[in-house]
Amino acid sequence: MTTVADMQHVGRSVARLDGPAKVTGTAPYAYEQPVSDPLHLYPVRSTVARGRVTSIDATAALEVHESVRVLTAENAHDLSASVPGDMRVLQDDIVHYHGQFIGAVLGATPEIARHAADLVRVSYEPADHDTELRADHPDRYAPEGIHDGSIVTDVVDGDVDAGLRGADVSVDLSYHTSGQHHVAMEPNTAVAIWDVVDGADHLTLYDSNQGAFVIQLFLAPMLGLTMAQLEVISPFVGGSFGSKTIPRPLHVLVALAARSVPGRPVKFALARRHTFVGTAYRSPTIQRVRLGARRDGTLTAIGHDVVVQTARFGEYGEPAAVSTRMLYAADSRSTTHRLVRLDVSMPGMMRAPGEAPGSFAVESAIDELAAELGIDPIELRIRNEPTVAADSGRPFSSRDLVWCLREGASRFGWAGRDPAPRRRLENGWWLGTGVAAASYARQHFPPSSATVRALVAGRYRVELAASDLGTGTFTILTQIAADALGVALEDVDVAIGSSALAPAVAAAGSMGTATWSEAIVGTVEEFRTTHGDAPAVGAHTTATPRPSADHEAFAMHAFGAQFAEVAVHADTGEIRTRRLLGAFDAGRVVNPLMARSQLVGGMLMGLSTALHEHSVVDHRYGHVVTDDLASYHVASHADVPEIDAFWLGTPDPHYSVLGTKGIAEIGIVGVAAAIANAAWHATGTRVRSLPITLDNFLTTEAAPSSSRSTR
Repeated sequence: MTTVADMQHVGRSVARLDGPAKVTGTAPYAYEQPVSDPLHLYPVRSTVARGRVTSIDATAALEVHESVRVLTAENAHDLSASVPGDMRVLQDDIVHYHGQFIGAVLGATPEIARHAADLVRVSYEPADHDTELRADHPDRYAPEGIHDGSIVTDVVDGDVDAGLRGADVSVDLSYHTSGQHHVAMEPNTAVAIWDVVDGADHLTLYDSNQGAFVIQLFLAPMLGLTMAQLEVISPFVGGSFGSKTIPRPLHVLVALAARSVPGRPVKFALARRHTFVGTAYRSPTIQRVRLGARRDGTLTAIGHDVVVQTARFGEYGEPAAVSTRMLYAADSRSTTHRLVRLDVSMPGMMRAPGEAPGSFAVESAIDELAAELGIDPIELRIRNEPTVAADSGRPFSSRDLVWCLREGASRFGWAGRDPAPRRRLENGWWLGTGVAAASYARQHFPPSSATVRALVAGRYRVELAASDLGTGTFTILTQIAADALGVALEDVDVAIGSSALAPAVAAAGSMGTATWSEAIVGTVEEFRTTHGDAPAVGAHTTATPRPSADHEAFAMHAFGAQFAEVAVHADTGEIRTRRLLGAFDAGRVVNPLMARSQLVGGMLMGLSTALHEHSVVDHRYGHVVTDDLASYHVASHADVPEIDAFWLGTPDPHYSVLGTKGIAEIGIVGVAAAIANAAWHATGTRVRSLPITLDNFLTTEAAPSSSRSTR
């Protein structure tokens, strides 16, 4: 491979190679695949939150058009008994949550299918349901693990209660965050073709996902297929943020529908309101943060307790307290997670799972403690900078959070800031500034594979089942491959987005660039060893290089500091974000143009979390009320006139072969806290519940219950 010093393409702002196809409309997304004579699927969904279906009358639906077919639990193919939770689509009459798929209508056009689906009549035997998350819920429990079961639920180091009692100043605070939905520009879609070839079943699935190999790996056994019998193709993806990481109920439904009409394609695009149920979402959180400190700001104790919801039929826990285990030094700490099983669909991964909502609570509490101590909030964070990761005792592979805080403060104009709240009133608006730290951990994923092929005229083809969610993967991998091979960009063809290619991990957990680059670089090295510098046309190598990252020796994290300036109208309480600035320790940056886009996009999503996004559930009926983009508000460019991100750029040699760190998720972490802290600085009102709305500043008590003590 070309040495780091000789790299010609990595580190350059190369424009998206797939950009022209996207802006001209010639890039085919999953739903746009050219298939012949497809049937279109429209789902029948439950209108109760718990109970059982007693009858489904499709008489009127079948009379709409000769093409109409209705699929229910009565005529759908049986799945394996081991299929988990809500993936057991159309297998019985049990209703687990409002909006669950209980049938499907197929028609020659989308309009026919939808009209016929509206005519299906369903009768229920409803049961009492519970969809409300409460901190004192009697069914609250400690799971064996959180997230996907791989993270320890509770971590206790020392006596937190003693640390709080011995502190000069302590705070005991409660924070709440709303449930959130991914609302990617492209809704979840799939086109399924079930064929029988030489007596064997075969499913071709054009699908919008974050990793074709991952979908193939998990979906095939659910359908009773081998991996060779399922081909997943995902050429272009219009955003995801976690909603398209693993198989969802829509995959099973479209596969069952295609199986009922062998050889004929079935197209299924979720309507926007369908995406709010059954495609995962971020659980609401109830968080308690306790901090104790000496007068000089040294933390004596950190306590972070989290309550989140999960489905009654399965388990996923938002790991909101995990980053609290390592971000700051303290004499003692305790982090706990408790789950409540409710009659809801399965929550799941959403951009920076855990870190995003957890940082709102902890970084707000740090700000509150700084105010009690009379210490600048940046200085308080720096005074508690750890030398090792407290949760593991390992040194950090690299950690430049202090640089992020210092350099960010300099560029933001923090110096001279009056620490007292409610001091700047300009043209009827109270102005304030806030800061928050951010971290995101490197995920422990299996290695990826890649294939390198020699083409004619000194050109090469690099293949792996990576995915481009709109993040620039296709371009970045071309840059990496060109440098690894020592050739020009135009001499490399990169193929991604198909399970027929070399297996690769999904575009998730900010791991894509780090993991895929290791696969490409290592495979090129093996290719050169086997075939030399002048390989014959057709020569190829497929390899699964060993990752360079040493998880046993180091704690690996990306870091950042978020700065915000907000204005709150003195009369109406309207809140606006005037400026956002992010400073990041993100390792080597492969493509600065796309890195900035990712970081700024994450920051804008953090603003959206802080001020707009609110999943409102009508607990009488158990359904999400805000299930469209008219009522579920998301931020846009107009919501922040000035936003920017910059980074240190120092490679982390322990993190990956190129020294890259993840950037897709660190951008969102801490933004909500920075905005909330700025709102307090502007008004003197502390808001501890998201989203922040104008009524928070028009009441005498804006925050939930809290307590403080000063010795």
